[in-house]
Amino acid sequence: MNGEDLIRRLAVALAIGLLVGAERHWRERDASPGQRTAGVRTFGLIGLTGGIVAALAVPAGPLGGALLLGAGVVALIAVLLPFALLEAQAESNFSATSMVAAIGTYALGALAVSGQIEAAGAAAVAMTAVLAARDQLHGLMARVTWAEMRSAILLLSMTLVALPLVPDRPMSWLAGVNPHKAWTLAILLAGISYLGYLAVKLGGEKRGLLLAGAAGGLVSSTAVTLSNATASMEGGSPRGLAAGALVAGAISCLRTVVLVLFVAPATGRVLLPALVAAAVAFGAAAAVLALRDSKGEASPKPPSNPFEIMAVLRIAALLVGVGAFAKLGAEWLGGAAVLLIAAITGLTDVDAIALSVPPMAPDVITAALAAQAVAVAVASNITAKAAYAAALGNTAYGKLFGIGSLAALAAGGVVLLVTLR
Repeated sequence: MNGEDLIRRLAVALAIGLLVGAERHWRERDASPGQRTAGVRTFGLIGLTGGIVAALAVPAGPLGGALLLGAGVVALIAVLLPFALLEAQAESNFSATSMVAAIGTYALGALAVSGQIEAAGAAAVAMTAVLAARDQLHGLMARVTWAEMRSAILLLSMTLVALPLVPDRPMSWLAGVNPHKAWTLAILLAGISYLGYLAVKLGGEKRGLLLAGAAGGLVSSTAVTLSNATASMEGGSPRGLAAGALVAGAISCLRTVVLVLFVAPATGRVLLPALVAAAVAFGAAAAVLALRDSKGEASPKPPSNPFEIMAVLRIAALLVGVGAFAKLGAEWLGGAAVLLIAAITGLTDVDAIALSVPPMAPDVITAALAAQAVAVAVASNITAKAAYAAALGNTAYGKLFGIGSLAALAAGGVVLLVTLR
């Protein structure tokens, strides 16, 4: 590299050190001069030193350069460690953050001079942001439960570890179903469940049944309906509980159309007007009940766990099974078989149909038939929830939820008939 280019890269290395050092200095700004191990000046020099060592390492060759950079790290630790130990002893501080930040600053300065200026700058900003967010991150870790941490780890493992290992091709022994796509959709559902859990937790029970129902609809509107039915038998407000369950139904309809748009945009566009109409009808009924409710303090408890891995595995297996049966049924028996499978599956789960049938269009079935299958599953699920509400809730809850569900079915059905003409 020429002299002008080297000066520019060294300037970036110095800027990286000053950026990190500004955060470190600000955190200890009340300390007297000489009472901190490293501040803005020291970190600036660390970043510049990393850049200088990287420049000297270029003519030394790969092995010699690596040894020179490694020697720089050892020298840095040897210089800073005694002062860090004295500071830790004086303040009874057991944190190694500043030492790790110093090593990172040295490495980023070297990275900038090696030619990866943009990557080094972005990493420096990210590192500074993490350092500055100490209080927020510590507070978050104090509030996170083990169930939440475990679920987050499982979700990341499903995405970053398991997903790359799943074959990404149609498998003949699965009737042409692509297991990679099925697992991706299971991850999508687990992520939505986690977001719904967070919405309930962050919103709190004091926000009432509508918020709890809306967040619960992202996870399972059937679960909300059953939970509220139980609460109605225990003396909860029938109107408030029915309103919460109806909101969950509205969110479920919107969630379904988003999923279909994600996996099969053409089918999703066909379904969009009908499911939006059903959601509006659900929402309108919920609004009427909520406005007339005078006893809205009873609200279902938020879930204790974002999701269970066995539930996700069952969803993945269900997606594969429904996709395989629907494809075989369409090939052997025609479109009527797909609608029958959708009706039966919809009694317990809409997602399996919404995520497995639309991608079959237009190769196996038409987009219109795929839309009809999803609509049948949604209608079957709404009907089943109304039956659950009537059987498990008190009379008023079952009646109010049934009326709202009937309105949603009518609105969605009429719009769908007009759309498919």
